[in-house]
Amino acid sequence: MTTLNNQKESPRALAILASFLASESAGGIVLMGAALAAIIVANSPMASLYFAALHSVWGGLSIELWINDGLMAIFFLMVGMEIKREVLAGGLASWGQRALPGFAAVGGMLIPALIYVAINRGNAETLSGWAIPAATDIAFALGVLSLLGKRVPTSLKVFLAALAILDDLGAVTIIALFYSTGLNLPMLGASFATLAVLIIMNRMGVQRLLPYLLLGLLLWFFVLQSGVHATLAGVALALCIPLGTRQEEARSPLLFLEEKMHYWVAFAVVPVFGFANAGVSLSGITLANLVDPVPLGVALGLFVGKQIGVFVAAALAIRSGLATLPEGSNWMQMYGVALLCGIGFTMSLFIGNLAFPGAPHLIDEVKVGVLIGSILSAVVGVLLLRSRLCRP
Repeated sequence: MTTLNNQKESPRALAILASFLASESAGGIVLMGAALAAIIVANSPMASLYFAALHSVWGGLSIELWINDGLMAIFFLMVGMEIKREVLAGGLASWGQRALPGFAAVGGMLIPALIYVAINRGNAETLSGWAIPAATDIAFALGVLSLLGKRVPTSLKVFLAALAILDDLGAVTIIALFYSTGLNLPMLGASFATLAVLIIMNRMGVQRLLPYLLLGLLLWFFVLQSGVHATLAGVALALCIPLGTRQEEARSPLLFLEEKMHYWVAFAVVPVFGFANAGVSLSGITLANLVDPVPLGVALGLFVGKQIGVFVAAALAIRSGLATLPEGSNWMQMYGVALLCGIGFTMSLFIGNLAFPGAPHLIDEVKVGVLIGSILSAVVGVLLLRSRLCRP
């Protein structure tokens, strides 16, 4: 893949980072509204219309599948471009920059998964949901952090964004390795052939976006039919789109596409996914249901596991000299951000759908667990940070 010759962030990359933080923060607030609307509709007289619309079929797929396999491929394309830009030219361009969010991301995925497994051990039906609490929702987390305004050091926002990006990379890897079933070898072969053409185009220096996007659409179709989850086509396409050298950044295809997609993803794709997947009927849920293995494992994994995993792993990296605290922050502020990492909305719901296909009752339990864990993480995290941040 083409790379930047200079690891320092360019003015345009910094501008994109600022735009990213702004759009993700605002997009997170819109996502909160979409999730709340979904819960209200799912528990109103319009509930039957809501669920019927999601299950209606168009073009051979239900509307819900078009959203989860189609629209979310666009989301994953954005995730892939963010990962590539940050690793090659941004805040993750050197091993020193990767150390703190890298350690924190690994700890923040491992501990929640272990908590879920401990609660669901011996239950083969629910154990496959172990990865659900391992993901952080970058839009939701930055949206909640933005509620605290300019008192939040920019370094903390960048740390949270970098951590969530690496967290997304881990989630993509988990989806590829553990949630791909019933492989169709001819279609898988066609997927690899299409990917090979994309890589060759990159190596040959093809700069026009249209050929990449057309082949990306073909790649999505092949991956959809192969048994590997179709959203991974978005990540694969992103890694093939040229970033260019420092001298070429004014016409970088990746930077151009990322800039154009920011607002569509933040204000359309992710909120639509949230509205389609957050709706859960609470009519039959009792307090006893909240301690069922799935909702309890998900909620504790997000609220307890995330804060422990992120904070302890980050502290180990700092104490060992591999990393330093984000500039202008302190340990309690770092702990507050670790709490916000327990907001696992979008990716957790997405993995929940993959973990329990054909089991709507378990998916509803996942939604309850995700909502409880995410709300607790958001509320406690904001209260702690609010008490520890200086007023501007």
